[in-house]
Amino acid sequence: MIEILIADDHEVVRQGIHALLEGREGWHICAEASTGREAVAQAKEFRPDVVVLDVGMPELNGLEAARQIRAGVPDARILILTVHEIENLAQDFVEAGARGYILKSDAGRLLIDAIETLLAGGTFFTARMQTLVDGPMERGVRRENVIDTHLTRREREVLQLIAEGKSNKEIGTALKITTKTAETHRARLMAKLSLHSVADLVRYAIRNQIIEA
Repeated sequence: MIEILIADDHEVVRQGIHALLEGREGWHICAEASTGREAVAQAKEFRPDVVVLDVGMPELNGLEAARQIRAGVPDARILILTVHEIENLAQDFVEAGARGYILKSDAGRLLIDAIETLLAGGTFFTARMQTLVDGPMERGVRRENVIDTHLTRREREVLQLIAEGKSNKEIGTALKITTKTAETHRARLMAKLSLHSVADLVRYAIRNQIIEA
């Protein structure tokens, strides 16, 4: 039985994907998640063969969730499903563990083919994303990523939660740390990025696709 985890913050989208995939013989939807953090927890609990993961997940974006799923469940095939192609993060998604990337508008005709390709050991990207994935590799060039270079995993998590309007107490609860530790992370984050307000952090998070505008 092929176990599949669906992670999308829109219930209607999850229901549509569920209906599309559940009808395939030998496939089973083992869990659904509405936040990135929940997706990571569900992946570790159910250890699915495939994770269909939206990019714009609350609490933990798809890129960071993919990193953590790959670390915790290295055999899971991760398929990114999103509204828009995020071209400047093509290499980052691959390095985070994604083996496929398709648009939600194409899911009805491509999702099953994409999952079958991943299960067979292949990759499945839109034509544009495949070009961007292959280009830097062929030239031996790796685009420097400001987020990867300067921020720790915890700082990326804190940044997203701040940008989503969470208080220090709420951040502490979400990350299972004290409010004081959350305050410290916030201060270090702003100092490291040379930003001076929550509004600056929000703009930074949007610019770097940590949250959606």
